[in-house]
Amino acid sequence: MSFQIHALPAELFAPLFHLSDAELDARSMQRQTVKSSPGTPCRVSMADAKVGETVILLNYAHQPADSPYRASHAIFVREEAEHTQPEIGEVPEVISSRLISVRLFDHAHMMVDADVVEGAQVAQALETAFADAAIAYVHLHNAKPGCFAASVTRAS
Repeated sequence: MSFQIHALPAELFAPLFHLSDAELDARSMQRQTVKSSPGTPCRVSMADAKVGETVILLNYAHQPADSPYRASHAIFVREEAEHTQPEIGEVPEVISSRLISVRLFDHAHMMVDADVVEGAQVAQALETAFADAAIAYVHLHNAKPGCFAASVTRAS
């Protein structure tokens, strides 16, 4: 059973780069210049931002379902990031190079299992998860800072 990792759509975030720093601050967002890489993973391009690039740090509702597991967390988006859609069964380097929390959800949006794995083991963890028909989708998080990394669905 294969999987599909999903990047966030660029059009959700592109207008933010036209806002002033004061307007971003009023929305609890920050414009930042990347000072080191890796370390600033973009959720649209599924790649680490490079030193000198502009990103916006914002809170994103990655689990908006009406469930006790409703959640949001900080994410980075690169300026002029182009949406990247990984291939079916592909784990982008921005995920495979990190320690990842794998959170499994059922069709009622309840977390039914979770694990922490090295990025190189994410593909196997996803294959195993989606072999169980009760698993509707998976959320990946960077385990150390806890930031949302991506949502994952079963590929047909």
